[in-house]
Amino acid sequence: MNPQIEKLYQIAKQKERRIIGLMSGTSLDGLDIALCRIGNSGQDTTLFLENFTTIPYNNAFRQYVREIFAKRQIDQQVLSGLHAYIGRTHGEFINQALERWKISPSEVDLIASHGQTVYHAPQRLTGETNFPNSTLQIGDGDHIAHTTGIITLSDFRQKHVAAGGEGAPLAAYGDYLLFTSEMENRFLLNIGGISNFTFLPQQGSSLKAYATDLGPGNTMMNQFVHEQFGLEMDENARIAEKGTVHVTLLEALLTSPFLSEDFPKTTGPELFNLTYLKNAQSVSDTSTLKPEDVLATLNKFAAQTMTDGIKRVSKDLESVHIYVSGGGVHNPLLMKNIREALPSMSVSSFSTLGLNPDAKEACLFAILANETVSGSPYDVQQIKDSPAVCMGKISLPY
Repeated sequence: MNPQIEKLYQIAKQKERRIIGLMSGTSLDGLDIALCRIGNSGQDTTLFLENFTTIPYNNAFRQYVREIFAKRQIDQQVLSGLHAYIGRTHGEFINQALERWKISPSEVDLIASHGQTVYHAPQRLTGETNFPNSTLQIGDGDHIAHTTGIITLSDFRQKHVAAGGEGAPLAAYGDYLLFTSEMENRFLLNIGGISNFTFLPQQGSSLKAYATDLGPGNTMMNQFVHEQFGLEMDENARIAEKGTVHVTLLEALLTSPFLSEDFPKTTGPELFNLTYLKNAQSVSDTSTLKPEDVLATLNKFAAQTMTDGIKRVSKDLESVHIYVSGGGVHNPLLMKNIREALPSMSVSSFSTLGLNPDAKEACLFAILANETVSGSPYDVQQIKDSPAVCMGKISLPY
């Protein structure tokens, strides 16, 4: 037997595994690296976050990705090169983190890599029925495995698509296993480039858990700030706080048919982008608004797409609590807009549940890897409209 296969077999039999989860989102701020200790599998899964860091990307990295990100026409050579370049870069970042934590690669069992999403194309978004749902994440797992010497699982979203899903959101799997409550109905709201929630009905409920995208999280605000001010984000909402929400523009932004579609559903920056904004400004005759007012309106728009979705699902429920993770949790104006729209509900940082809200997504991919090597599709068959599958391609280091 190949000794690496033997090693994987032994890892699968362990009661606890040390797994590094990686997340690189559409904001392109950096690579989230979460070193997790994960015990057991399925409903018995336990998670302890041992270390966490975000290693920032430099401007050259961001520019490379932006050349192809969410674009239909691109340079194929750039795409091919980036697949390898991102994989190698992520591997080097892991080595840096392990050195900083004084941990040898031999002490880590697995890496779980989300990769860098460059295009998301469910049929509901493209209208193209000749092709199945599709999504593309780059950052080759073989490069990560070879660079670090650690068995790597990557490209998780493809199995979800192959089994009839849209490739997103995948958060439902780990959320369901770790955070279902006997005491309350939970919405685990994640605000990345795109916002999504996992709905976790109280144990014993006849309702089923599921995850769904809601609309833009940070992506349109980040794109606008980059275009207008040359910044990666509106840190602490300093610019948006100076503006005023323009109601007519807000109403135009809220007209996308996607926003009224049934849950679960997925979307991406392919829909919610600066073109979408400019079209809304044209329709509402607001093209001359001050940038601060546009940004304040985009902030309100993002918040309303989230809260409208939560209201729709929770209208007949009692004991509802919302836990927020992702970069948007650090935007005080966004959080204020969310809380004001949901006055009767408790809205808390995900840290209330004992997990760093910035690390949550990376940890959830570590959970997916754990399920692939030690769990079973049976563990997640109760999640609504999500294929019960184990996900991730396995790359051996040598």
